[in-house]
Amino acid sequence: MTNKKKNAIQPLPAMPKWLIPFVVIILAGLVFFTAQFAANLILSLYALGRGWTANYANTWLAQSITAQFVFVVLAESFTVGLIYLILRHYGKSLSRIGLSKRIKPVWFLYSLLAYPFYLVIYLVLFLIIAHIFPSITVNETQHIGFSSVHGTYQLVLTFVSLVILPPIAEEVLFRGFLFEGLKKAMPVIYAGLLTSILFAGGHLPEGGSAGLLWVGAIDTFCLSLVLVFLKQRTNSLWPGIGLHALKNLVAFVDLFVRLKR
Repeated sequence: MTNKKKNAIQPLPAMPKWLIPFVVIILAGLVFFTAQFAANLILSLYALGRGWTANYANTWLAQSITAQFVFVVLAESFTVGLIYLILRHYGKSLSRIGLSKRIKPVWFLYSLLAYPFYLVIYLVLFLIIAHIFPSITVNETQHIGFSSVHGTYQLVLTFVSLVILPPIAEEVLFRGFLFEGLKKAMPVIYAGLLTSILFAGGHLPEGGSAGLLWVGAIDTFCLSLVLVFLKQRTNSLWPGIGLHALKNLVAFVDLFVRLKR
């Protein structure tokens, strides 16, 4: 054997299969919290640059529709951007996890057809859990910001912030990066269930000061099951993005359009 072969750098051993879920979950969590932190930091620095007091800045961040819109744009952009960088580090692209540039119109037909299935699954699971835990009610309030929307301009910002951007970023993070990563180490059904549990868990804090939003977690768990099915069936994130956007659109109309009549 030549000295050249002896001194050659040996490739790193493959990651143990049991370790993959932990790494994927940790990376997904780091992406989520880093994106949120970075978006909040940028807005805080902006407020600091304007010379605002801490109380005024906090009030602005909590009540300004424009500030909340910018926060969502930044957070969701950072989320997709960080996933892109992670994939690129491993020589892959966003299309590898289902965010292809080519969009088939039939995929959005799948989104429409999947919506009633999501509703049925949610209704059945909610009735079962409500029977076992009677304290869970549909009256829990979800705190999503955008509490004082007035005029067409603010309505458009709210629409983009709730109906357009989150479905894209959340599908890239959960059904794209997380689900696809978990599939490498466990059967698809377990990967889908774990993805849906984590997705639901991420919505639990949206109850705000009233406590954990259990009804929201049940809702998003059922939604994620259908989103996982669409991803696995089509190998694309676009049908899930369509369903996710449709679900958010229904909530948007109910909260910001119907109630203003």
